[in-house]
Amino acid sequence: MRKALVVGIDNYSHIGALGGCVNDARSVAEVLERNDDRSVNFVTPRLIEGSVGGSIVTKDQLKTAVRELFADRTDIALFYFAGHGYIEDTGGFLCAGDCRNGDDGLSLSEVMTIAKRSPARNKIIILDSCHSGVAGDNPDNNGLAEIGDGMTILTASTATQYAAEAGGSGVFTNLFVDALGGAAANLVGEVTPGSVYAHIDQSLGPWKQRPMFKTNVQGFVSLRKAAAPIPLESLRAIAQHFPQPGHVFALDPSYEPERSQEQLNDPAIPKPDLDKNKIFAVLQQYARVNLVRPVDAPHMWHAAMEGKGCKLTVLGEHYRELVAGNLI
Repeated sequence: MRKALVVGIDNYSHIGALGGCVNDARSVAEVLERNDDRSVNFVTPRLIEGSVGGSIVTKDQLKTAVRELFADRTDIALFYFAGHGYIEDTGGFLCAGDCRNGDDGLSLSEVMTIAKRSPARNKIIILDSCHSGVAGDNPDNNGLAEIGDGMTILTASTATQYAAEAGGSGVFTNLFVDALGGAAANLVGEVTPGSVYAHIDQSLGPWKQRPMFKTNVQGFVSLRKAAAPIPLESLRAIAQHFPQPGHVFALDPSYEPERSQEQLNDPAIPKPDLDKNKIFAVLQQYARVNLVRPVDAPHMWHAAMEGKGCKLTVLGEHYRELVAGNLI
């Protein structure tokens, strides 16, 4: 079983209101609830909203909800928070709607303690709030991270940075939802916390807010199943087309179905072969996802028309080994 607590707070009684956190939370809850094929992923994510003009989400409500999330022996317990964050020399805080000065919010050290004690197999904490990168740090130990087994933390910014908004939404959450939607999926469609971080980190670039990623897991964790970039049957054929490491798949013009009229009229050039065309279509799928590269040719088309070949990239060799070992 997978549980998710998704919190978005725009409405604050004593500090400045925000404008996009509730919408961000709704987007996260929606993408987490079902996989790309519409199968159930997280069972009805619990959504707590603090909309401007609506009810106030209190610290007590927030802490109680966090306790309930991490209370069960689930496969994954995921906590997402979008709202104000606060930091001082004793650590960081998530600001509930009734906060007056920030340090009366929900302490991140409390959140970490609750998560550490959880019987859940995987505890995932995702924070789109200012200074959220302090989560998991021990203020008495020079900022060194202390993360329990099975725990992963992904935050919008470092401990010293603010979390930016653009167009009424958090920059981090926009990228997070994009990653879950498939932008961070591997070749079998699985989206992991690590691939989400890589997508966000690369998209933000070196001069903007820096996301933080801290983890202490020993196994594969999938947050969502997205559409695979190539058909699974094509991926599973990779060991058939490349039976051993370093194998060069020899090509000739009959593999390529497209050619100019002049080439069609040239009797020296073999005509397209339908069976080879099907194989070449799969090889081109590999090339599009960096599993295969042409040998001594700029593109796969040239490799075929010039009678050369193609071979696996380092990534391709990795997937060939997985397929050969019946791991995919």
